[in-house]
Amino acid sequence: MFKGSKFKKTTLFVTTVSLLTLAIAFGVQRRCAAQGGGNDYQSIELFTDVLAIVKKSYVEEVDTKKLVYGAINGMLTSLDPHSSFMPPETYKEMKIDTKGAFGGLGIEITVKEGILTVISPIEDTPAFKAGIKAGDQILKIDDKFTKDLTITDAVKRMRGVKGTKVTLTIMREGFDKTKDFVLERDIIQVKSVKYKVLDDGYGYIRIAQFQEKTDDDLEKALQGLQADKNQLRGLVLDLRNDPGGLLDQAVRVCEHFVPEGKLIVYTEGREKDSQMRFTSRKSHKQGEYPIVVLINSGSASASEIVAGCLQDHKRAVIMGTQSFGKGSVQTIIPLADNSGLRLTTARYFTPSGRSIQAKGITPDIVAERVEIAPTSEKKEGMHIREKDLENHFEGDKKGEQDDKKVKPAPYKTDEMIKNDSQVLRALDLLKGWDILKSMGKLPS
Repeated sequence: MFKGSKFKKTTLFVTTVSLLTLAIAFGVQRRCAAQGGGNDYQSIELFTDVLAIVKKSYVEEVDTKKLVYGAINGMLTSLDPHSSFMPPETYKEMKIDTKGAFGGLGIEITVKEGILTVISPIEDTPAFKAGIKAGDQILKIDDKFTKDLTITDAVKRMRGVKGTKVTLTIMREGFDKTKDFVLERDIIQVKSVKYKVLDDGYGYIRIAQFQEKTDDDLEKALQGLQADKNQLRGLVLDLRNDPGGLLDQAVRVCEHFVPEGKLIVYTEGREKDSQMRFTSRKSHKQGEYPIVVLINSGSASASEIVAGCLQDHKRAVIMGTQSFGKGSVQTIIPLADNSGLRLTTARYFTPSGRSIQAKGITPDIVAERVEIAPTSEKKEGMHIREKDLENHFEGDKKGEQDDKKVKPAPYKTDEMIKNDSQVLRALDLLKGWDILKSMGKLPS
């Protein structure tokens, strides 16, 4: 854990109501209404008057708690898309979510320009398999229009019993009209970290979300890539469609690659506890091998912290497309009746002082993902070479042997990676770095 009283409450970078979070309880101080002046007192008096009128005169009897919950939720949603009120059931689910297992469709959502919008689908979930993409606008959930729905209400409608179905009406850039996607609910098991060897000496690590054990899982992945004393020559760190998660895990991920004492991220807010600075601590550090970080429009919050930190310290090349741009900090505050308050309390900044809010991280190398068509033997056969010409003469046998030695090997990774243009471009960049270094063109 981090040192100091700042960590008596867990500060989270939350992108949606279903984002993985963990709260450490702390007291909520009551402030006197009159402290803010007569206007505050009059506003509270107005609220109690309306509450009394509704209780007395509404056509049907209304539960007081329902009215209060509705008023609190309305108050918070009027602030920004990420502040919200969580009734006891929702708050309980939120605490379960941070463990990496929860029910639903596997979609991270937000409200963008008044429209319910997908930040990213979570890998290997119903949403991901159905083809839901970052930036999709959800216009209807079953037969209910989402225009007047809060994020909390939208999540409630998408969650349900495993095996049941829900229809999402989607509008996407490039669509002529809306399209219905029928998804079957499932128990979402989110694996935070995956890794594999791309080619000899080149590793690939994918962080899907920042959960409680992300740092531990990353450590195991790095050890796995360097098993049997293999030396990493380069690493592709994939943060695409990573919607964020726990702040402390983002910081710890950076600590693997950033020298001790270097600033990782800092936050600024009105209260003292919202003004924090996180620096890299003494721990096991990785070697100085080159790193390429992949991001896209689905990379948000904690993943933007990691990308921004490594970019500012010139520890990695950032490749891909502009990230989502969520630079605000949410704090989870437990309330007396087991409900919870998710409140935006600060903004975060990269080590160089950049605010990511509404802008995102700009890649060093812009690389759109494109579909790679399988190699066609017919197309290859259209090219004529010297050996195809009539009466060509053969080279010497030694030349043939040398040619076989230098023949480039195909990528040794799996088919999924072979069809991923951004990963392959990142791998080529790492290999190019190695080649230039061997030529003495780059510092060792």
